[in-house]
Amino acid sequence: MTLPYLTPLSPDQQRAFGVPDPWPLAIADRVRFSELDPLNHVNNVAYLIWFETARVAYFKHVGISRYKDEAVEPRIVIRRGEMDWLQEMRADEDYVLLSRTVGFRNTSFTMQQEIWSGGTKRAAFTCVIVLLQPDGSGRMPIPPHIIEHFHAVDGVERHVDAP
Repeated sequence: MTLPYLTPLSPDQQRAFGVPDPWPLAIADRVRFSELDPLNHVNNVAYLIWFETARVAYFKHVGISRYKDEAVEPRIVIRRGEMDWLQEMRADEDYVLLSRTVGFRNTSFTMQQEIWSGGTKRAAFTCVIVLLQPDGSGRMPIPPHIIEHFHAVDGVERHVDAP
């Protein structure tokens, strides 16, 4: 299967790559030589960079930020993150980054992310994202259209979950 890199994948493309249940946002890429460590497998920090790349794409896709106007867009910060490295990855492997929101409060939401390659989950990251006012002066409520996306697209239930 030929994967379009750094482009959102359809549910059918996700399934064809071995993701059993498609996620709201999936992006494919390939391991680069510069991401390898001396043992010839992917360095741990590369996974965090990949997850960040997918989060930024998710934020743009959902409309949380376009990263164009610092005067009106929220500051987006990770309050907490938890990473599980499940299976090593090596040079030239294709992989898919999955991203979705699984819960939210008034000014924060919890995201899950996974990396899949060769039909197996290789890594998982869960984090709490906090929205701050554009000037950093305090927290910013999640806009209603974003909450609607969490419900309609990501499947978050219509009650407020604590992260």
